Amino acid sequence: MDLTRWERFGVDLPERWRRWMDFNADPEGWLRVEELHEDGTLVIRAELPGVDPDKDVDVSVSDGMLHISAKRQEREEHKGKGTYRSEFRYGAFSRDLALPSGVDKAAVKAAYKDGILEVRVPWASEPEGASTKVPVARS
Repeated sequence: MDLTRWERFGVDLPERWRRWMDFNADPEGWLRVEELHEDGTLVIRAELPGVDPDKDVDVSVSDGMLHISAKRQEREEHKGKGTYRSEFRYGAFSRDLALPSGVDKAAVKAAYKDGILEVRVPWASEPEGASTKVPVARS
């Protein structure tokens, strides 16, 4: 018996369309991040609006991975003369990112400002003069 991939609407869409329409979203929630190198530091920024960083965000490093998880619990109530409206948003988000080898766990720093979590990981520097020759193959 062959296993086939279940498509929500019975349509086999190209991967880029599935990602755009988020049909295959992680059920636990997907945390969007950007990674960049800045002055010998790996900088990871994650969108986390509407969370309390003191109680709703967890950042840890283990087994060469950076683990970021957060949860959001927002509720608003609007009461007026003869009207009542309640809105809420709940969700959990997580992301695991591979770190370069040789990272000092104690040197990893995280800060939260204006809905953005920024994690700074000092980049392990190689000794001067150390280089690796990369062969170029002909195609």
